[in-house]
Amino acid sequence: MFAWPSVDVLYILVPLATLAVATALLAFRWALRSGQFDDLETPPLRAVFDEADREK
Repeated sequence: MFAWPSVDVLYILVPLATLAVATALLAFRWALRSGQFDDLETPPLRAVFDEADREK
């Protein structure tokens, strides 16, 4: 006969998932407040244009 898995594992997984989401939200809030998303246009352009091209 098939035995259903125990639901007791949810007592561990739900708090762990909540902690992971809270950590991700705090990291995102820190990134917003520290200015990580202030300039979204310049970094892609730096990858296209080489530093050697600017010096010439």
